[in-house]
Amino acid sequence: MRAIRYYGPEDMRLDHIPEPTPGEGQVKIKIAWTGICGSDLHSWHEILPVSPTMTEPHPVTHEKLPVVMGHEFSGTIVDIGQNVDTSRLAMGGQVVVEPIISCMLATCPFCSAGTRNLCRNLTFIGIGGRGGGLAEYICVDQQFVFPLPSHVPLEIGAMMEPLSIVWHAVKRSAFKKGDAVLILGGGPIGLLALRVVKAFGASWIGLSEPAQKRRELASQNGANAVFDPTAKGVDVPAETIKATSGRGADVVFDCAGAQITMDTAFLAVRPRGYIMNIAFWGTRPQLDIASLTFKEVTFSSSAGCDRVHADMMNAIADGTFPVDGMESLITRRIPLEDLVEKGIKALLHEKDEHVKILVSPSLKPTA
Repeated sequence: MRAIRYYGPEDMRLDHIPEPTPGEGQVKIKIAWTGICGSDLHSWHEILPVSPTMTEPHPVTHEKLPVVMGHEFSGTIVDIGQNVDTSRLAMGGQVVVEPIISCMLATCPFCSAGTRNLCRNLTFIGIGGRGGGLAEYICVDQQFVFPLPSHVPLEIGAMMEPLSIVWHAVKRSAFKKGDAVLILGGGPIGLLALRVVKAFGASWIGLSEPAQKRRELASQNGANAVFDPTAKGVDVPAETIKATSGRGADVVFDCAGAQITMDTAFLAVRPRGYIMNIAFWGTRPQLDIASLTFKEVTFSSSAGCDRVHADMMNAIADGTFPVDGMESLITRRIPLEDLVEKGIKALLHEKDEHVKILVSPSLKPTA
């Protein structure tokens, strides 16, 4: 089968590899769509800390590079291994996957407690091994496979993984219905955070983002105010404080991971407010301890997701979290063959044009 494999920075190749067969307790999924994640963009520049290398295997998967890429994916079950609960996962069912891989050892205090996202040997399908979504097929253990609600298209299903990241972060934060929220960064995570806090009853949502396309999508998806932090005379903290009757944001979500967004968060959050970092950082930022102290701010972060898929799918199924309009975040659909030029490079260099690019092995290459 065709698959995109990661060999190292700036080296992602379309290879032909054996098609997998489901083992006991596994289902085989025909991939429909896979989203390109921010971590895929980081891996273009450098090998991720959770990834193996060409010489060092990952301690859990025991795989070295190259590995199949892609961890945000949806698809259809086409084969079932022995001892699979077919009342939940049936042939032809449309599904999504929680891609976390952890050691699952009884001696691991985090896996034993169920908090697999905190395992010291954490990695992900599509990064650390065990196949990936940028291929025609994948086999996954049944406990990490979740049926997609019947009204949700597979394209939207490919966004369930980044949605789970946001879902976990919002649940971990102090957010409650009626809160005023500021979101820093209007990429896929920031825009999904906007949709989640809106569905959960935020009273006011501001979003700060330099790219015009992403600001427009923020307005379309329910933001009360959008800010271009690079525009002359725009003071995001001052505008946030003004919009909240002098208080400041109850919760700030940093979805960008830059020094300027962290500084903005500490200025815009209200005293005794909450800052939640969802961003992937490639540098060590300076922390405004004075604001943290004198405003008694709570600063926290989130890593991946922690057992949120079932709750999230139920909320989608019963309409608590509507998915209508989520397709607006998809700005391009490409075949496997175009991953680097029309996917990775487009997201790195054309942020004014793109938000979420989906890849499908079923699409034909364009001339």
